[in-house]
This record gives sequence, structure tokens and C-alpha cells, in this order.
Amino acid sequence: MTNAIAHRRSTPRFFFALLASALPLLAGCASESGGVADEADGTETAAALTAGVNGSACLHSPFNCKLRESGGNRVTDVAGGEQWAVGPGVVRDGDANVMISDTNGGHIQINYGQIRHFAGATYVLAMSTVNASAGWYPIDAVVDQDSLRARIGNVDAKDPHQGTMACYEIANDADASLIEKKVVRDAKGAHERAGDYMSLPRANGRRYANLAFNAPGDALGAPAVDIFPAGTKFQRVDVPTESGKPHLSVQLYVQAADGHFTQPSGTMTFIYGYVTSVGGVRRFGWMALDALHPSQGC
Repeated sequence: MTNAIAHRRSTPRFFFALLASALPLLAGCASESGGVADEADGTETAAALTAGVNGSACLHSPFNCKLRESGGNRVTDVAGGEQWAVGPGVVRDGDANVMISDTNGGHIQINYGQIRHFAGATYVLAMSTVNASAGWYPIDAVVDQDSLRARIGNVDAKDPHQGTMACYEIANDADASLIEKKVVRDAKGAHERAGDYMSLPRANGRRYANLAFNAPGDALGAPAVDIFPAGTKFQRVDVPTESGKPHLSVQLYVQAADGHFTQPSGTMTFIYGYVTSVGGVRRFGWMALDALHPSQGC
């Protein structure tokens, strides 16, 4: 493994433009109690979106993309609804460890394209569970599982193949001063918090952090694609961006005098990499540096 500092030699802009033009040939959160707080699918950045490696609607990097170009981040039923009725089920993290048992069932929302096979069953990623977090829920517990299987798709973030950088692990703490800041200007309610991308305590007493499909702040959605407990290793990898630096910076906001979250207050840095999860599967995505601590042994 090769460690590297964040400010390595910048990628020339003409190279990024050339890469972006070739990418079409390569391309193949939630409530406060849930995982990553998904942004609304806005249109303010639509003109700048281009095809990339991780999708057909990307911004700032060919690996910073929407889960799908249209249709939103949630799997919808035939009537267009996002609520899927479920029976009782065991909620697991990305390593197939049991986080909590949902003994009642009810309804869950499911992130598009997120389906995995482990612990002898097939699971889908629920954006909010009784663990007050995202989590993998057994598809067999979904009442209309046939319809779900036909509509969920399969989307995974890809390997840039540009080399590894530093090794991190998910922190067992969080900077309380950052949690309630917003990653989206003028965000309303409890959504779009910086804390949604940090390592927070959940209902089972353990801390977890989400792996996101993209960085927040540009109306791409920033949906969770996996969830792992504190102590999990995260291998950072080099990734092309329009700035030439292997990270993306997101503006944070606090309340202005009028009560709206429009006052800039620092930034949050997102890095790209992977967790080697159960079965040796590499789960790629973006994580906030504020959710991580430097480590070894990735």
C-alpha cells in the first residue's frame, strides 16, 4: 500500500476533459434517524452533469454521480410510492453483522440499486430502520418482494484503478460542533446535516457511518450505499476530479440572523475509497474525513 498526502500533483484540466469525453464508453438518506440525508433531486446543476464511470449524471468527478440519471434515489412501487411493507426481519451492517432485530416490521424506503447476498440470504438497503440508521433488510421480508426484485436494479461504485493512498478507520467519536451544520444551503428541517456523514451512535449502542454514492451539496442525492461500524478500515484511493485534487470539498452552513441556513461556516472534505466487506467484496464510495481517523493495516 502506498500512502500519499492529499495535495499531490494536480491533474491537468485538459486531461480531465479528455477523460470525461471518453467516459460514456466506460460507464456500463433519509430522515434524521436514517442514514445519509438524501438531497432533493434538484435541477440547478443539471446543465453541468456529464456521463462518468459511476453513472450517466456526474459532477466534479466521473466517480461523483447520481445512482441513476432519472427516477430518484429510491425504489418506487408500481404506483410510484416509496414505502414498502415489510414483516419482521434482522437488520445487518455491510459485514453481515446483526445490528438489531425488527420484531414488528412496518414500512421501509429502499435505495435504488443496492442489493447484496450474504449470511445465506438476499438483502436490500433500507434508508431508515429501527436501529435509527440505514441497514440491510432481508428481501424475503418484503411483502411484495417479486415487484421489488423486478424494480430494484443493481448499482455499485467502481474502482478508479489509480492507486491507493492513506489507510483510515471509521471513528468511534464525532465532532459535536459539526453535526447540526448543513451540507446544503438553506436546507430545511432535520435533513442535510453534516452529522449524517459522520460516525454517530445508533439504537443498538454502537456507532456507524455510511458509505455514500456521491458527495452532498450538488443535488445529486448523496444516498447511502452501505453502512459499517466504528473501527472498520477504509482504504482511500486516488480519484480524478476537475480540480486535480483527489478529494471533494463541500461547503457547510449555519443559521443566519433570519434563521435560514445560509451562513457559510467551513467545509467538509470527502474522499473516495473502499471497505473490504464480508466475502472480500470491495464496497467503493465517498466518506467524510470527519468520519474517519488515520489507521494502518488496510
